[in-house]
Amino acid sequence: MASIGSVAWSSVGKKVITGITGLALMGFVTVHLIGNLTLFIGPDAFNDYAHFLESMLHGWFIYAFEVVLLAIFLFHMIAAITVAWTDKRKARSEGYKYSRDAGGKSRKTFASKSMIYTGILLIFFVIAHIWLFKFGDHEVYTKHDTVVKNLYKTVVTTFKGVGFTAFTVLVMVLLGLHLRHGFWSAFQSLGWTNDRYLPILTKIAWFYGVILAIGFIAIPVYMYLFGDPNLAPGGH
Repeated sequence: MASIGSVAWSSVGKKVITGITGLALMGFVTVHLIGNLTLFIGPDAFNDYAHFLESMLHGWFIYAFEVVLLAIFLFHMIAAITVAWTDKRKARSEGYKYSRDAGGKSRKTFASKSMIYTGILLIFFVIAHIWLFKFGDHEVYTKHDTVVKNLYKTVVTTFKGVGFTAFTVLVMVLLGLHLRHGFWSAFQSLGWTNDRYLPILTKIAWFYGVILAIGFIAIPVYMYLFGDPNLAPGGH
């Protein structure tokens, strides 16, 4: 009998892992965007939101969540890369043997063909994002006898730089492409769709990718044009 590890790391198992972890990451990205939209309300709303997350369960929640998220991210990345590499080698091997039309309408798009490359670029962006907004120096202030990080000022100051803002906009466009393909592909990898429902799912995926990309792009653009790093939170 095959072990659980060998089954999980088989060709089918890795596709299932990619699908499950992909859906988990899409859930995180969606919630992350919703939380970040508090930036449009003002410094108090965003700083209170960030402080709430950091102080849950006496600060242990955020660490536990980050460990789980990192594990999901690593499993998704490793499984996706090995699946892509295996498929590429298989296609190359079969291509040497014979050449024929696979039949049917190809679902390959720029989004699907660039998944690995957009994924790698997203990795570098995530590292830069964490470095700036988690481990960078943050101004603090006291609110109701509680020390709160002024992350709003950090965000606005960061996006006042045209270079990082332009890079963020580019990456968010690529994130939209990644999500567009990843959304319906995850359902397909898990066997939760068929040829009848796949066209509907691809339309939902397109809408989801566009909405998430627009939401994330709106933040750096708005902060670059209208954000005020000197806007003091209430209770300072």
